[in-house]
Amino acid sequence: MRAMKHDPVLSGKRKPVNLSLDTGVVALARDQGLNLSQVAETALKVAITSERERRWRQENAASIERHNRWIDENGIPLGDLPVL
Repeated sequence: MRAMKHDPVLSGKRKPVNLSLDTGVVALARDQGLNLSQVAETALKVAITSERERRWRQENAASIERHNRWIDENGIPLGDLPVL
C-alpha cells in the first residue's frame, strides 16, 4: 500500500501570525461574532485549493486538449454500449 503524501494544509498545527486588516472589516467581523482566525484560515484554504487547481489545469492543458481531441475524433470509449 502506498503512503499518502502529507498535505501541509491539513497539518492541524497552529502558528501565530500577524495580519494587517482594515479596521472596519475587523470591527464588522467582531460585531457579527466571527472568529478572525477561523475565517482567515478557511479563506486561505479556499485560495490554496483554487490556485492548485488553476496550476494543475495550466500544467496539464496540452494533455487535456489531446484527450478532448481524441474523444471528438473517436467518440467516447465503449460509448456505443447500452445504458442499463
